[in-house]
Amino acid sequence: MLHSQRWLAAGALWLAMAGPALAAWPERPLTLIVPASPGGTTDIAARLIADKLAAKLGQQVIVENRAGAAGIIGAQTLARARPDGYTLLMGNIGPNAINYALYKTLPYKPADFAPVTLVISVPNVLVVNEASPARSVADLLALARRDPGKVSFGSSGSGQSPHLSAELFKQRAGIGGTHVPYKGAGPAVAALLGQQFTFMIDNLPSSMPYIQSGKLRALAVTSARRLAELPDVPTMAEAGVPDMVVTAWFGLVAPAGTPATVIDTLYAATRDVVRSPDITERFRAMGGQAGGNTPAEFAAFIDQERARWRQIVDTAGIAQEQ
Repeated sequence: MLHSQRWLAAGALWLAMAGPALAAWPERPLTLIVPASPGGTTDIAARLIADKLAAKLGQQVIVENRAGAAGIIGAQTLARARPDGYTLLMGNIGPNAINYALYKTLPYKPADFAPVTLVISVPNVLVVNEASPARSVADLLALARRDPGKVSFGSSGSGQSPHLSAELFKQRAGIGGTHVPYKGAGPAVAALLGQQFTFMIDNLPSSMPYIQSGKLRALAVTSARRLAELPDVPTMAEAGVPDMVVTAWFGLVAPAGTPATVIDTLYAATRDVVRSPDITERFRAMGGQAGGNTPAEFAAFIDQERARWRQIVDTAGIAQEQ
């Protein structure tokens, strides 16, 4: 009996000490890791919500780019971080879903992460340089079939949804092409502007400004329906390429073991930010849709995406990386 009373007393003391510490969160600035270089959708989404999230939480949110290795470097950094709510990741379809199908081994696993909420989902877009002779998907396919050895396509990096979308496009359309990966959408878009390769499938937000300015020409989108922001751009299905509906997504992720109270606070704050009228409008203008689902819903969604992309990679016959 005395032994049990001591354990109860110790537990009560721990709760008394831990309670104020958890209640005080956050007491210092938060770091939001972006597993990509500046200029891409992951970076754009993180920077769009950072200041508003900081205002909600009462602490600065510092965006830190950790690009490289298809998002593996950034995701690994989060997996090794202390689960105290001060280090977060702008996770995305690449490191949090596709990589599990594309790589034989990874320095992290799904159990290392605690999903918080979806921030934004966007379709991809097939683009060429304004100087390209291809003015439609049919033109591009004719070009690729006429001179297959000269066709190349860029991407924001191996394993990202633009890369996998392009591989699917090649398979569905029956064309070839050499992959030219870059460290992020920003460098890849810059290379396409410089006519360094034939075409690219990109997350819409990073290409949208150049489509609107006329420097890039959009040939098709990977959404199920045409976008209000690009009403004259057909879907892949309309352009004659079936089974090419691909949606990229980006969301807030914490390390596994982060206290539930912290996850709940992060979720509520992020949900309010992404569903605020100005952020929703900014996302819409980029062709994106605001998120805000619950942690449990986001976790289930990521599980489904991992299974879906494993099936896509297997069906497409894409070789796994070491």
